[in-house]
Amino acid sequence: MSGKVVKVSGPLVVATGLSDANMSDVVRVGPQRLIGEILTMKGDSASIQVYEETSGLGPGAEVVTTGAPMSVELGPGMIEGIYDGIQRPLEKIVEKVGASITRGVEVPAVDHEKKWEFTATA
Repeated sequence: MSGKVVKVSGPLVVATGLSDANMSDVVRVGPQRLIGEILTMKGDSASIQVYEETSGLGPGAEVVTTGAPMSVELGPGMIEGIYDGIQRPLEKIVEKVGASITRGVEVPAVDHEKKWEFTATA
């Protein structure tokens, strides 16, 4: 489901057209698909906390809900990584876009392709 931004005030975004969304849903905002979370719902209007810089974002930008709350993914290798506040591995972001980290970068938190050696203990 998608809606449209009607107001941006720093990291707070108000969007309408999200009647099927729920509080705490993760959303992607604007053409850069900035990550945010629905804080409050009133009718089809949602107040959204965007966790990335919102400069350049304005009324009419699309807001798409994931239909799921904010969560973290756990798995092998996490303890050796460095993550930003929304669990994106900084090393993988730099590999993808270079040293100048841009907004809206999507990288998996855990490498699902890497094979890990596992030894069970009693």
